[in-house]
Amino acid sequence: MFTGIITDIGRVTRVALQGDLRARIACGYDMDGVDLGASIACDGICLTVVDKGADWFDVDISAETLDKTNIGASGWAEGKPVNLERALRVGDELGGHIVSGHVDGVATIVEAHREGGSLRLTFEAPAHLARFIAPKGSVALNGTSLTVNEVAGDRFGVNLIPHTQAATTWGAARTGDAVNLEIDTLARYVARLAEAG
Repeated sequence: MFTGIITDIGRVTRVALQGDLRARIACGYDMDGVDLGASIACDGICLTVVDKGADWFDVDISAETLDKTNIGASGWAEGKPVNLERALRVGDELGGHIVSGHVDGVATIVEAHREGGSLRLTFEAPAHLARFIAPKGSVALNGTSLTVNEVAGDRFGVNLIPHTQAATTWGAARTGDAVNLEIDTLARYVARLAEAG
């Protein structure tokens, strides 16, 4: 489990096909404190550390993950920055919301504009996921816990303050970018209960 509070910006340094796709990500984490088999959310995708060095780790990316995430939509090229978060430990502060790292689909940035120091983004979600997104609810976008400002059909908006832009990859967001979307777990269960009732 994760919180959607990004703790590092990694960089893809190698991508190779080794059965599954294997990616190497350079990071600022003390890798002595990260075990093989540990989970790290990479742009919101829960991936398993399969090898590591002093300032990098490798992950394997399955065909299912490629199909459901922006890795398959836009690819991970060498040099690509990615939002990173280590798994939540008992006793850690829950500053965002509960995030599983199981990406539901890919949203697209359809509008971006500045409002003071903030960046306002409008996304288009896949139709089958849009019904789970509500104003003032939470979503995880590229692993970042964000509050939904408004919803209109399949589109929804968020506001990114300067700190979020600086501490994540969001400062470089552009119209047309494909973004990993994980809907709020609570919204999923509320919708399921409504269907059953």
